[in-house]
Amino acid sequence: MRHLEELQRIAEKHDGNRAAGTDGYDAAARYVGELLDEAGYEVTYQEFDFSYREALTERLSVRTPTDRDIEVRAMSYTASSPEGGTTAELTEVRAGGAGAPAAERRTGITEDVAAAGGAGCAPSDFGPEVEGRIALIERGLCTFAEKQANAADAGAVGVLIYDNEDGTGPLGGTLGDPAAGRLPTGGISRADGRALSEALDAGETVTVDMELRELAEDRRTLNVIAETPGGDPDTVVMAGAHLDSVLDGSGMNDNGSGTAGVLETALRFAEAARVDSREPGHGNTVRFAFWGAEELGLLGAEHYVAELDQPERDRIELYLNFDMIASPNYGLFVYDGDGSEGISAPGPEGSAQIEHAITAFLDDRGEQPRPTAFNGRSDYGPFIDAGIPAGGTFTGAEGVKTAEQAELWGGEVGAPYDPCYHRACDDLDNISAEALDVNTRVIAHLVGGYAWDTGSLSETVPEPRAGRAATVDQGGPHQPAAHRLDR
Repeated sequence: MRHLEELQRIAEKHDGNRAAGTDGYDAAARYVGELLDEAGYEVTYQEFDFSYREALTERLSVRTPTDRDIEVRAMSYTASSPEGGTTAELTEVRAGGAGAPAAERRTGITEDVAAAGGAGCAPSDFGPEVEGRIALIERGLCTFAEKQANAADAGAVGVLIYDNEDGTGPLGGTLGDPAAGRLPTGGISRADGRALSEALDAGETVTVDMELRELAEDRRTLNVIAETPGGDPDTVVMAGAHLDSVLDGSGMNDNGSGTAGVLETALRFAEAARVDSREPGHGNTVRFAFWGAEELGLLGAEHYVAELDQPERDRIELYLNFDMIASPNYGLFVYDGDGSEGISAPGPEGSAQIEHAITAFLDDRGEQPRPTAFNGRSDYGPFIDAGIPAGGTFTGAEGVKTAEQAELWGGEVGAPYDPCYHRACDDLDNISAEALDVNTRVIAHLVGGYAWDTGSLSETVPEPRAGRAATVDQGGPHQPAAHRLDR
């Protein structure tokens, strides 16, 4: 908690946030780096350039059939509207094209399912009526960028993507790359999206005035990497968390919680394993990472992995990721490394064993963990893409807790795991101390064990338990990823 208190203080001193490319992030990186250096780690500040984005104008008004304002969020890397905005008729794009019925939300979808099952994921979804209009598209199955690109190809002048989950505010997201933005693209809540959809279904002409403008400039940020001076250099165990927040708030759960858990584990490990002595109490090299610019598309982790040559990648035995581990209405989710739930593909060999290790530890403590999708939507993504086994825990973002989940963990049915996800209220009052405690013990257990022995990564694990669809988190970290691209 003392780390969270310091990260909150840093944010309050720097415009209320710790976003990458800001003074608040740099101050947080210094705080983490100095503590790790004092503990005896070899600390590296890995700098990289990125395209900094900050919303300047986010405005959406319905002009017909009735005049009203709707809260909207610009997708990062969006193209900017003309100054003063764009006024155009709205048209809804659905899977199957014009006239197709609104689809029920699909769950349990594996990543290899054709993206064309989601609204706006296939060029054929866009008919001639889209030209010159703003496309209204439901979130799901393919990336925000793909929906937007298909709309641009069809001649749309803008895109509004509405959430497929009930939530407390407009949908936030990213197009994933500075080159992706072709149209002004914003996110709105499910309630607002459904209201617009129903008006269109009723035959009404819906005209909207939309202005989305974004500051874009090149900036530099950094990852903080801390490594034990001793240990087998050919066997590297990594654990990490992203250090940046969104611009909208101090980011105590997302991801001050993961940062605090990994940082405190590193400091306690330094003491227990005598990392600064000539005879360290661990056999393998242990490396901790605090990533920058995760909120803009996993940029820090992607840069780190891209900079590794193949021998360096081969030395990394596993990567453990902790992103949002103290949600106030929490679930106890474990990345589905073996793919047994059918919500994502299996991870690289060894990922199933990591999932089993975490689940067994929590089971032994009398907890009730459940799987969450393992689909590359947090900083483990670049590692599994490189063939490095990974795993970790997650307590939920804007996804909604079911009655079955509340029976396992308590909390409020029908409410988000984190009602302040990506909002200014993600402060110290938005932390579950209970969830933080449980998940930090997971981090310590894994680091302490793998620091000595990674042999279990090649062991056969028991057959997975039967599917429990009502208690599994279908979306994964950031509930089909406002952070990343949205599959």
